[in-house]
Amino acid sequence: MVYVLNRNGQPLMPTERHGKVRRLLKENKAKVINRCPFVIQLLYETENNTQLISLGVDAGSKHVGISATTKLKELYASEIELRTDITELLSTRREMRRARRNRKTRYRQPRFNNRVKSKHKGWLAPSVENKIQAHFREIEYVHKILPVTNIIVEVASFDLQKLKADMGGLKRPEGIEYQQGDQMGFWNVREYVLWRDNYTCQCCHGKSGDKILNVHHIESRKTGGNSPGDLVTVCETCHGKYHRGEIEFNFKRKPSFRDASFMGIMRWAFYNRLKELYPDVHMTYGYITKNTRIRYGIEKTHCVDARCISGNPNVRSLGHYFYKKCVRSHNRQIHKMTIMKSGIRKMNQTEKAVKGYRLYDVVKAKNRIWYIHGRRKIGAFLLKTLGGDKLEISPRKITFICHQAKVLCERREALPPRPVEDGVPAPIF
Repeated sequence: MVYVLNRNGQPLMPTERHGKVRRLLKENKAKVINRCPFVIQLLYETENNTQLISLGVDAGSKHVGISATTKLKELYASEIELRTDITELLSTRREMRRARRNRKTRYRQPRFNNRVKSKHKGWLAPSVENKIQAHFREIEYVHKILPVTNIIVEVASFDLQKLKADMGGLKRPEGIEYQQGDQMGFWNVREYVLWRDNYTCQCCHGKSGDKILNVHHIESRKTGGNSPGDLVTVCETCHGKYHRGEIEFNFKRKPSFRDASFMGIMRWAFYNRLKELYPDVHMTYGYITKNTRIRYGIEKTHCVDARCISGNPNVRSLGHYFYKKCVRSHNRQIHKMTIMKSGIRKMNQTEKAVKGYRLYDVVKAKNRIWYIHGRRKIGAFLLKTLGGDKLEISPRKITFICHQAKVLCERREALPPRPVEDGVPAPIF
């Protein structure tokens, strides 16, 4: 499928006439705008005949499914892998900022009224905002290469208290019980954790005789947080031995509901912002998508869910989809966290271009398309694909194709259709 823009950059209907596209490029009547997916722009005036195109968006916290369809066939399908490193990067920056302030200014006046939450209404956490912007970025890109007429978005709402009750084998809350959570009647999380563990060390169970109790993070606050499922009661003796490396804890944190919480937060924020940008936006729900997919006997993937969301689940599939991965485009950390023996921190930043190549540039080597990951002034470059393949090769043996931005993209083959017996698709269990 080749996506076509008119002379003014407005999208037209895509074409599968590859021979005509090749002749247009050869005769300089068109130029290449993008390679993955392949987009050309016509250099002569033409009629702007378009069809009704429905765009289905399967929103998610880790992966996003996109599918643009007409009544006859699928025109575009993609799956986007979102970033999950925002929280860790912000935590690292916070550590370095506080350490620097402690060295430079021992005391700073509190500025509680100078917070982003109080200055900007509708503020969201950076990790949530980044994922929402990734949704918008892909939707905006599809509008640049296809004349989309309407958008249908699937959003999900999770009842966290019901999920926790089902996983713990407890009774599901009803009515006023939703306002009576686990921590009701306790001053803070620490007091609740101590009461939950019966004021007993969960490591030695009181054998050490130490009456001073601490609340220990099972995982670091970067990944775990301060939820009760990530905290456990230990005595000060066991706590000290653990941090000195004398003993090991075998505690396991309870399942995290971070993804479900994200979907609950971004649900209306994403939908309302989308309605402000595009005129024809509708909402659907996961149970409708599941019913449609089972009725037509289609394998479950993010792209297939998006095709079902678009309202045309039984159209001819594109046969492939574009797998995209959001990556970090800037590295603002100047020095590494680890301090060397001489007391000097190593530089964490490299030059923007090494031998003319930037990070994540698209290159060709050994008849394959790669992305540049490791650049060395002396020695071989490290090339990778989104599938995980690696190659170390001299920069003299690679061919530059184009610079890459925030999103890496490669074409992948779609799953084959489910076999149909006597006109009825095989059921999905």
